[in-house]
Amino acid sequence: MSELRCEQLRHVYSAGTPFEKVAVDCIDLTFPQGQLVGLIGHTGSGKSTLIQHLNALLTPTSGRVLYDGRDINENKFTRRDIRHEVGLVFQYPEYQLFEETVYKDIAFGPGNMGLDKNEIDERVTEAAGFTGIDRELFERSPLELSGGQKRRIAIAGVIAMRPSVLILDEPTAGLDPAGSRQLLENICAYRAETGSTVILVSHNMDDVARIADRIIVISGGNVFMDGTPAEVFADPEKLVSQGLDVPKATAIAMKLREYGVLPEGSVCTHEQLLAALSSLREVPAC
Repeated sequence: MSELRCEQLRHVYSAGTPFEKVAVDCIDLTFPQGQLVGLIGHTGSGKSTLIQHLNALLTPTSGRVLYDGRDINENKFTRRDIRHEVGLVFQYPEYQLFEETVYKDIAFGPGNMGLDKNEIDERVTEAAGFTGIDRELFERSPLELSGGQKRRIAIAGVIAMRPSVLILDEPTAGLDPAGSRQLLENICAYRAETGSTVILVSHNMDDVARIADRIIVISGGNVFMDGTPAEVFADPEKLVSQGLDVPKATAIAMKLREYGVLPEGSVCTHEQLLAALSSLREVPAC
């Protein structure tokens, strides 16, 4: 089982200058294989800096990032190879599309891995299936398609490399609710079928509460909270103190508790809220 781990990870921008900024400060984190992790934090908290270390796009000022126990920054070869194992999809990845056709865009990563034509074709078809891209679009220019389709193509291009860890930075940003939900369902299906680790950076608390196994809150370059959705959202005031929202269900439950309607307890999804409200209607037998 592949494991990604940060040990005392620290990154300082413009070190030794008047513009010096500590973006990530001595972070210790482990991402076990197969876990779906929600990574949240306010703008400037250090989330983007952290995830760019996880596939060696940034080199730590100090500390290490280990994949299967090996330092990913050991040399230029480990840095190159890790990008096949840890795939990173940036926010608004559709702006990175550049090939003539959808097929070529998805095939770009596998082609750089030196795979033969049959293997590339198999991976393109597989990745398109995971992200809901019809084969009839393969010969179309990606630049002619809708924003949601472009987003799926960009994600498929990373999935086609079959990474053990898939990192997505705000994958649903700018999508309508239906498109957002469908994309997250595709991501969950991919994770369920492949057993890959998924790290989802998001400002949408409802999304991470619904699909994540674990939520990590980053604040000031440090790990502020780390636990299951129920554990993290059990203390909504703590999150609000960091300038973060809470899931809509949690906000409703907080207000109902103020009026003495609901008892204490973690509520972070609509299903949990409905269950809590339904229990109030239960009349004890005489």
